[in-house]
Amino acid sequence: MVTMKGWILLLLLGATSVLGQRILKPALSRVQIGQRTFSPLVMLSLESTRSSSRQGDPTFTYVRRTCNITCPMGRVNADCDTCMCEDATLHGKVSLEDGSPAADARVYLQAKQLKLLTMADNRGMFRIPGICPDGKNTLKIKKAKYATATVTVPESNRRNLAIQVQLHRSGKPYVFRSPEDKARRVGQSVSLCCDARGSPAPDRYLWYHNGSLLDPSLYKYKNNLILKNLKREQSGDYFCKASSAGGSAKSQVAKLSVIGRQEAACDSQPQSHLIRLPHDCFQKATNSFYYDVGKCPAKTCVGKLDKGLRCKDNVSYCCGVSKMETRDISCDGYTLPTKVIVECGCKICTETKIMVRGRATAADNGEPLRFGHIYMGNKRVSMTGYKGTFSIHVPADMERLVLTFVDRLQKFVNTTKVLPFKENGGAVFHEIKLLRKKAPVTLESTETNVISLGEIEEDDPIAELEIPPNAFYKKNGEVYNGKVKASVTFLDPRNISIAPVTQSDLNFVDEEGDVFPLRTYGMFSVDFTDEQGTESLNAEDVKVHLDAAQVKMPEHMQEMKLWSLNPETGLWEEEGDFNIEKSTRRKREERTFLVGNMEIKERRLFNLDVPESRRCYVKVRAYRSERFLQSEQIQGVVISIINMEPEPGFSSNPRAWGRFDSVVTGPNGACVPAFCDEQNPEAYGAYILASMGGEELEAVPSAPKLNPVAIGVPQPYLNKLNYRRTDHEDSNIKKTAFSINMAKPSPNSPEENNGPIYAYENLSECEEAPYSAAHFRFYRIEGDRYDFNTVPFSEDDLMSWTDDYLAWWPKPMEFRACYIKVKINGPQEVNVRSRNMGGTHPRTIGKLYGIRDVRSIRDPQQRDVSAACLEFKCSGMLFDQDRVDRTLVKVIPQGNCRRVSVNGMLHEYLVNHLPMATNNDTSEYTMLAPLDPLGHNYGIYTVTDQDPRIAKEIALGRCFDGTSDGTSRIMKSDVGVGLTFTCSERSATEQSIFQSQRNLGQQPPRDLGQQPPRDLGQQSPRDSGQQPLRDLGQQPLRDLGQQSILVLPGQSPVYQKPPASRRNNQARIPMRGQRPTY
Repeated sequence: MVTMKGWILLLLLGATSVLGQRILKPALSRVQIGQRTFSPLVMLSLESTRSSSRQGDPTFTYVRRTCNITCPMGRVNADCDTCMCEDATLHGKVSLEDGSPAADARVYLQAKQLKLLTMADNRGMFRIPGICPDGKNTLKIKKAKYATATVTVPESNRRNLAIQVQLHRSGKPYVFRSPEDKARRVGQSVSLCCDARGSPAPDRYLWYHNGSLLDPSLYKYKNNLILKNLKREQSGDYFCKASSAGGSAKSQVAKLSVIGRQEAACDSQPQSHLIRLPHDCFQKATNSFYYDVGKCPAKTCVGKLDKGLRCKDNVSYCCGVSKMETRDISCDGYTLPTKVIVECGCKICTETKIMVRGRATAADNGEPLRFGHIYMGNKRVSMTGYKGTFSIHVPADMERLVLTFVDRLQKFVNTTKVLPFKENGGAVFHEIKLLRKKAPVTLESTETNVISLGEIEEDDPIAELEIPPNAFYKKNGEVYNGKVKASVTFLDPRNISIAPVTQSDLNFVDEEGDVFPLRTYGMFSVDFTDEQGTESLNAEDVKVHLDAAQVKMPEHMQEMKLWSLNPETGLWEEEGDFNIEKSTRRKREERTFLVGNMEIKERRLFNLDVPESRRCYVKVRAYRSERFLQSEQIQGVVISIINMEPEPGFSSNPRAWGRFDSVVTGPNGACVPAFCDEQNPEAYGAYILASMGGEELEAVPSAPKLNPVAIGVPQPYLNKLNYRRTDHEDSNIKKTAFSINMAKPSPNSPEENNGPIYAYENLSECEEAPYSAAHFRFYRIEGDRYDFNTVPFSEDDLMSWTDDYLAWWPKPMEFRACYIKVKINGPQEVNVRSRNMGGTHPRTIGKLYGIRDVRSIRDPQQRDVSAACLEFKCSGMLFDQDRVDRTLVKVIPQGNCRRVSVNGMLHEYLVNHLPMATNNDTSEYTMLAPLDPLGHNYGIYTVTDQDPRIAKEIALGRCFDGTSDGTSRIMKSDVGVGLTFTCSERSATEQSIFQSQRNLGQQPPRDLGQQPPRDLGQQSPRDSGQQPLRDLGQQPLRDLGQQSILVLPGQSPVYQKPPASRRNNQARIPMRGQRPTY
């Protein structure tokens, strides 16, 4: 910039030397005359040429550079980069997401280079004179930690305009749709898609194949990748990476399978799958109670494709059952029919629904969150019930389910959870624990206020919040003067009992888009309001003082950061760093603190965390019983892990927890993420627990002596992991969890490289580990019950459903469970069986659907009364939805029993809905199951749900309670009864059928691909190797598969049969007051 005094001097200097040219050119860009500064509309271009008259002497030619901008309104400004209108003024207001003003936001004009025009004041207001409302001027509004907003000045004839702009918090992109697994043949084409959102929105996508970047200039992709004329070598893993100015995020990996043109889409040979047979079907050929019915893995296969290239195929194809055969299994006195898979093929995938259910309660006393709101992002999707229960339908393309639970009464902290679910369909039950809000304290806004974080007896707070004077302000930007109600609730990691309250899943996304875990040193929720509690207040310049003495791992001191939770993604985002300072703070001795600065605005949940790179996975499986059979693994079990930091010198006395994670078991168990250390096995520990349907599963015992075979982990690695069940030293403690040292496997130790701990980079190895690989185990105490389906079906894997007329569940997206309550008068608990056959459908009449056995449960209020809730197959449409079948149900109690009464309303219903089954045998009861969903007044309990286990659990709860809308875990034998039998006592030398089943070795056959019994956790201590009784009151084959005793109007029974003789063969069984959970 030059003044008039230097103007002539510079011109003379420029005319005589090259130095003058270098000085003159930049100086002419801005000229000051008096008190005003101008940019000349015309610039002189100085160019050096050789003189023709005098060799070597430079001469200068002055060239006029013109401005090419045409203004439809106003005139060109001095910089020749935009149009200006002297009589026009733009008024603007910039606000944040919560409506508070965006003070100091910078407003730029979009030109060849961004030009700063003005800044917003404390009220978020700004004023720009001279800008033309021609619809062509674009403004950029910027503020730290917020995404840049772009707004075009609207076209208008008015000379005074007003605009409003809202800034959104800046964050990394979030992938909400990942590419899907697909299968193609050589020469076909495929489209893989990925979508991300964020603020700012992603503007670049990159695609990777087996970890290598695909050249964007070659493949011409954006958020969708199209591959044509596929070759075999293009099989593999694909994922996308979405990027914006805020960062990057990676999608989930999709598997593309490319097979030959004539190659079979699926392996036609079924895999081995064992089912358990009834108690009187011991198979001598295999020396077991198990029979191999086969199964087809439901993996993606190549089916019929349409011509278009779509992100999602119109029809999904999976490997499934293409051929089944009926086999007759020889049992004790009868033959049992069952369907066996003999061939697999590619077929349309079974359509399922994905559900998440649960219960939201207080962590301190179990108080339910009544009628709380549940949000998915910013959208309210459901509410909790009176008892805190909830049910959420998970959209088919959902990858990460993030729910926020909001208490309308503000008794609990708003809680954001990332809930795992079963991707292949069905429901998972989650217990949501809520932290009660701390009672508010009153602060003076004009004074310095200090709030402690963490209140553990005989220990210092973990941190303190320091709020300076006049730091509170209203949402409109005005400074607040007066009393402040402050509620700051701290989740203290020194208290292990509140670990399940942890918000989200403690993950963040780094700059490359990879997800990494955090180790918490505490999280806190902040709520500031005015004295009346009606207006929420913000606060600025707040300091967090973290006591360095609470950081037991020295390497964490330099990595500590302050984070806030994004409730939409469930991911933690960085708020700021900590600096090390020394202070006396309330104590005489000097102490070290980590000090960080924060501003409390739209986000109110914060975390003191350290990124942790020492990561592993723990392999865990869940089973139906302590037999630990491969065929009895359970899916849908929630495995939770609490990462512990042992106190130095006392490895068995955990100092604090640092992370809480949950994973749902699939067909091959679960791999649970955890912190680990290779150098020091005791650097990190972990508590692991499992639950299903709100009930905790049992872990394998560790006392009085470790049993590596039962635990599932060989020595010496087991000793290194220091496995301990929670009741190891105190038998009164629950048996539902175990602790281990998180010792990372040594690559030089073969016995440590086959599970159960896997290095983080070996996740696929953990997920695909065979059953024989080391793993930890949980099992259910399911009680004495038995289910047999003629058409095999796993209630844990809805994809195993087969479209067969004899399928117990006729629709894979709607499961209807039916129970009848049977009362037993007698001194002993009795086994009760339901035998279910086709009753009226021409394709199934007289054919077996399945068998259900259950033992009655003693009424705790009555000495000689017990009751059983017995499942039977509901009547209704079969899989083809063509016509209904009234299931012929036989209810048969074991032993010397006599039917004494039938529920009057049930009997009347059956009489009025013909045909009706005859009941000449008083030792049993036969009925054609009702089509209508009758209630407790009939002694019938019917529940329909998208998940079979949930339907059965709800129906059982109602049956136990004897009501149509309640639930109970205690058997109430006098209400809601459908049938009543009186049974005499058997001799003490005879056994119940469940005892006989236990007393016969229950190991699976060795020639069916199973391991020897010693590798299956050994048998229960109850097993004694005795042979079962052969005569247990069973009827011959004609009764199983043929008898359908019906009375049609004016007709006699079609089949007649004398009453079956039964031996008095029940032994005394210990009383149980609670029902088993399924």
